[in-house]
Amino acid sequence: MTGYAAVLLAGGAARRMGGVDKPARAVGGRPMLHRVLDAVADADQRIVVGSSGPLPRGVRTAREEPPGGGPVAATAAGLAWLDPGTTTVAVLAADLPLLTTAAVAELRRALAACQSRDDPPALAACHSRDDPPALAACQSRDDPPALDAAAAGPEDAPAAARRETLDGRYAALACYVDGDGRRQYLCAVWRLPALRAALDRLAATRGGSLDGAPVRGLLAGVAVREVSWSGSGPPPWFDCDTDEDVRRAEEWTR
Repeated sequence: MTGYAAVLLAGGAARRMGGVDKPARAVGGRPMLHRVLDAVADADQRIVVGSSGPLPRGVRTAREEPPGGGPVAATAAGLAWLDPGTTTVAVLAADLPLLTTAAVAELRRALAACQSRDDPPALAACHSRDDPPALAACQSRDDPPALDAAAAGPEDAPAAARRETLDGRYAALACYVDGDGRRQYLCAVWRLPALRAALDRLAATRGGSLDGAPVRGLLAGVAVREVSWSGSGPPPWFDCDTDEDVRRAEEWTR
């Protein structure tokens, strides 16, 4: 047991594809959902939230409440199925047909190199595989050591979370950034205690409900480790929202 799990979010409405079961769409001859499951085949637990169809043995299923409640509600539903020994969890959209095990491992390494809030200060190194050790700051690529840009304001984050981000050494999650600097929050690996705390904080601001909550709402006062894809091949965070996206993904898999 590694303490690593994966939650795949498969409950989107796929409005731009006419409401089809998007994760079931084939890319390279296999459903996108199954391709993402392959990328996390080394996880201790794999949980699919939303419509799924036939799944490999050992994969659990869950449903967000209410159905169609969005990715944050789906994330919470997936976490409810995790075993007690889980320490880190990959939170992934189910329409990432180009995701690979190597790409997820890159995120896991980046997060492991960062200090958690409960680690002793001596473990404060946080750098990417290619950075020199002197670059031990774990913060936004573009921001100075200050609150994460996703935070709505100091009043929206507990003091401890604000100190984490201001300190510049801690990270609750690692996620990819694309070539334009956009964070791919549904291609990320979280520390499980930090994700649970973020969900609780967000629910508290919404009267206890996560229905329709924005993914960025989880990031209030949370330090993020940004990761640029250093591997070969297509971007692992590429998601398929349209038929044209599916065609592009097909070309990359040939």
